Parts: sequence; C-alpha cells; structure tokens
Amino acid sequence: MAQHEVSRFGHVDPDGLPPDLAERIGAIAERSGFVPNVFRALGRRPRELRAFLDYHDALMDSDDGLSKAERELVVVATSGANNCTYCVVAHGAILRVRYKDPEIADRVATNPYAVELSERERAIVDLALLVARNSEALTEADLDDARAAGLSEDEIWDVGAITALFAMSNRLAHLTALRPNPEFFLMGRIPRG
Repeated sequence: MAQHEVSRFGHVDPDGLPPDLAERIGAIAERSGFVPNVFRALGRRPRELRAFLDYHDALMDSDDGLSKAERELVVVATSGANNCTYCVVAHGAILRVRYKDPEIADRVATNPYAVELSERERAIVDLALLVARNSEALTEADLDDARAAGLSEDEIWDVGAITALFAMSNRLAHLTALRPNPEFFLMGRIPRG
C-alpha cells in the first residue's frame, strides 16, 4: 500500500458524501482540525457510516455513567487487545487529551494488566478485556467484581457495549488496512501551540 492511502478499499472525502453525512463529518473536522480517516474509509458505504456514527455517538457522547475519559479507556484497552493500530492511535490520542496524561494510552494499549489505575479504572479495563478476549467466560462473579469497584449496572452495560462496538470497528480497520491520520500521533503528547 502506498504511504498516502487511507484504506485498501479507497475512500470518500466529505464533499463526496450525502449532505447529512458531509455536515456531520464537517463538524467533526472543524473541532479536530482534520477529517479522521475512519470516516473517509467508511464513507464508501454511507448507510453503514450513518449507522456506525449513530451507535458510536449513543455510546461515546453520553454524559451519564462512565466519564468520557473512562469510555476512551475502554476503547484503548479493547483496541490494544484486538491489535488495532488505527483505533489505538486515534483513541489513544483522545485518551491522552481527556486524562491529560501523555503516557496513559501507550501503557493501557500495550500492557493493560500492569498499568497503575484506580480501583474503578482497573475494573473497567479488566471487564473490557474479558469481554474483548473471552466473553463466553464472563460470569456473575466478574460482574460482582465490577459492582464492588463502584460500577453501576448501566456503566457495566456501557463497558460491554463499547467493547462490542470497537470489536467491530477494530475488525473493519484490519479489513481495510485503515491508516491513522498523522495528526493523531502527537495529540495529547505535547502542549497545543
């Protein structure tokens, strides 16, 4: 694959999207300063991009339950478990910004069992990893551990739902050989200028 390619299946720039998606992606690009490649790659199939965005936003933009930083913690742990470079890089950038910690994402993605976390964060990461790697082994005792660390039923659901969404996203990124935007690599590592 050439260095400049977004996806092995090609891509669509926002001006080639249906108007509702072009507006939605344009708002994201305005906030971030660039168009994340995932939207350009999924833009080849507008109905799927629309559905992906709707579910993503329902899970990731909620102000109830898990904090936005904790939601990104789930994504990075899940994406690291699934060896998804795109999502580790892209969501790692968001996690670094939300935690104001330039190292957290790398540590969670590469060795989530050894990273120092609060009891609550540990429960979130452990549950996400269990759902990502061995969901059929999930027991009531595992959920009791999450509850004992202070997670509510809705927060436990959020961990599972975010993990499941990103299992799909990670696999699409693998299928498409999705390339992270260069802008993601330094986000949250150096002060904004």
